[in-house]
Amino acid sequence: MQQVERYNDRVVRQFALMTVVWGIVGMLVGVIIASQLLWPALNFDTPWFTYSRLRPLHTNAVIFAFGGSALFATSYYIVQRTCHVRLFAGRLAEFTFWGWQTIILAAAITLPLGLTTGKEYAELEWPIDILITIVWVSYAVVFFGTLAKRRVPHIYVANWFFAAYIITIAVLHLVNSAEIPAGPFKSYSVYPGVVDAMVQWWYGHNAVGFFLTAGFLGMMYYFIPKQTGRPIFSYRLSVVHFWALISLYMWAGPHHLIYSSLPDWVQSLGVVFSIMLIAPSWGGMINGIMTLSGAWHKLRTDPILKFLVVSLSFYGMSTFEGPMMSIKSVNALSHYTDWTIGHVHSGALGWVAMISVGSLYALIPRLYGKTRMYSIRAIDIHFWTTTIGIVLYVAAMWIAGLMQGLMWRAVNPDGTLTYTFVEALKATYPYYAVRVLGGVMVLGGMFLMAWNVWKTVAGCGHAEDAPVLAPAAH
Repeated sequence: MQQVERYNDRVVRQFALMTVVWGIVGMLVGVIIASQLLWPALNFDTPWFTYSRLRPLHTNAVIFAFGGSALFATSYYIVQRTCHVRLFAGRLAEFTFWGWQTIILAAAITLPLGLTTGKEYAELEWPIDILITIVWVSYAVVFFGTLAKRRVPHIYVANWFFAAYIITIAVLHLVNSAEIPAGPFKSYSVYPGVVDAMVQWWYGHNAVGFFLTAGFLGMMYYFIPKQTGRPIFSYRLSVVHFWALISLYMWAGPHHLIYSSLPDWVQSLGVVFSIMLIAPSWGGMINGIMTLSGAWHKLRTDPILKFLVVSLSFYGMSTFEGPMMSIKSVNALSHYTDWTIGHVHSGALGWVAMISVGSLYALIPRLYGKTRMYSIRAIDIHFWTTTIGIVLYVAAMWIAGLMQGLMWRAVNPDGTLTYTFVEALKATYPYYAVRVLGGVMVLGGMFLMAWNVWKTVAGCGHAEDAPVLAPAAH
């Protein structure tokens, strides 16, 4: 009797469940540091509990622990289903799970201890950087190995986005993390001064562009058609979206260094490419939203679809706002203010978290042989608490940021500053309370999700992997 080939869903289940866990951890740390801005005594005069040490822990936990685990889970799931084969090198895939969790735990220990390179989104020291490289190369072998043995000639567009993000993050990490060790947990960048800043923001912005955009667009191109039961609106547009996005995104990093000692022509180049990025970004957003043509009525009864569609709305808003903030006259007002914080979180929470949560709600029942999540009502409540929480958070930071920018550059007739820094801080203080409220609502939604996931998978015992489906005949 011929043995039935089955997908490797075990590693997908592991990453999916850890996505929920790390989502709670990352957002909890975010609420703590937001509260510290409101009540500074919450650091308890303890070095490892100060804002400066918890803030990189928050960003790493949300981006790489929560977002990274979601990307591993969905990319492994999608590449198997669209290629109609079992995941390549199962043991290596298992290693990527345990290796990635080890990296996250190492970050959770070293960052509060103050062991950091000081580089935005690349704070981890050289031994952990080496482990990241090993895990990431293993991830590439598993993903591209699965593509290579596919049973269909075509490579679905979601896999193009996942492939681009895997390759680009590898290059970004290797170049930006080039450092000279000066002890077990201390190193110095190989780049001097301005060059180091340029390389850092080439990395930093493309971590946003490829880790937080391209990978999650891979999710979008699979789960929105799947959840609506309709093909993607325009497959041709999706291919144009892909090539335009990956061609332009690489060059936008200098917009983080406007009015710095970076050469002016490099700053201007970053602005030009940032504005050009609106076209492919909005092309992808429109493609996703238009997929619902003829299926809009499903939004009334399907809260998972609400997550997916609203995430696209935030994606469109963030990818318009970012290029606008890169224009030099706008940047003169917005830079170093809380407007930037609002922009980052409209993308990180509105786009990344909501597309991840929606995808997981669609994915988890399938992984455990269920037809749906335990409570659809809980998903609906989660959607509204998250959406309202994000709007409160982002709106508060927009208002605070504009106010800060205007107060900082207001001058008296004699040329002296109208407001002291402390006066600007005092005016901002009430908006920090709104930010905490918004963060608590988003965190509460994650706890509700954890309960719903627990009730869905409880009693499943050893979940059986789904059989590999034969590709449709053409």
